[in-house]
Amino acid sequence: MTGPDPEKNNLTSGPTRAGSAARSKAGRSKAGRAKIGPARRGPAPKGAAAEALAEYRRKRDFSRTSEPSGTEGDAAAGAAAAARAHLPAGDEAPSGSEIERQPSEHPVFVVQKHDASSLHYDLRLEMGGVLKSWAVPKGPSLDPAERRLAVMVEDHPLDYATFEGRIPEGEYGGGTVMVWDFGWWEPDLAWINEAKKGRHPKSSDPAETSGGVSIEGDAAGFDPEKELAAGDLKFILHGRKLTGSWALVQMKGRGKKNWLLLKHRDGAARPGSDITSEAPDSAATGRSLEQIAADEAG
Repeated sequence: MTGPDPEKNNLTSGPTRAGSAARSKAGRSKAGRAKIGPARRGPAPKGAAAEALAEYRRKRDFSRTSEPSGTEGDAAAGAAAAARAHLPAGDEAPSGSEIERQPSEHPVFVVQKHDASSLHYDLRLEMGGVLKSWAVPKGPSLDPAERRLAVMVEDHPLDYATFEGRIPEGEYGGGTVMVWDFGWWEPDLAWINEAKKGRHPKSSDPAETSGGVSIEGDAAGFDPEKELAAGDLKFILHGRKLTGSWALVQMKGRGKKNWLLLKHRDGAARPGSDITSEAPDSAATGRSLEQIAADEAG
């Protein structure tokens, strides 16, 4: 049995609220791109990455939607911009509508809040030249006791990491998209190494990592796609809202698309918290879903 299509079916999502203060339209960007730094030229997807995007392109009419197509033109403007959504751990929170970022070699991650037929969140991890993607109906949680359903969907182009705007009604996934959180990720080698020994580390605090490599092992030989194929990916997020150690675990007997998103018990865990309600607005522009929709309509 395969998982439901979260962009076409009514998946239940946790409650959310709009920001209390009205913000200016300074965060609005052309073609539905969030302003998170100047774009650099980057190569278009080729080979396996281009093939991986075939389903993504098939579902969309790019003459109607401002979503990136992942073709050479979009890649030149946005692929490297997505790769720059890397934030050093402990970086200060943004103070304006734009987020200044430093170039990094780490793979990007983004969580997009998507108000389509039902509200859900899309977790995307850069891997193999694309963004591997999961729809999380209730959104991520910093509470280790919460086990969140994550439905694997089609791969997205790297450019999508900066997409914030409105998808026209009638188009696939029609609705408002927000860059709810973004940053970079790395394999959690400490958890991976200890799990192989049948143990769990006491902490995978981001402060204990250095140079993008976890406290044990060498990330150079790590193959995240192999870990995904095995149904268990342990990773560390360095974002504005989400940090620390996480896991994506494929649900046994529920098809290939159904996974669980889990927060490990570490220094970044916050038992009893609800990060989606506490921080509902865009990490890139500070806008609420309603403000994004109004800006796009205006």
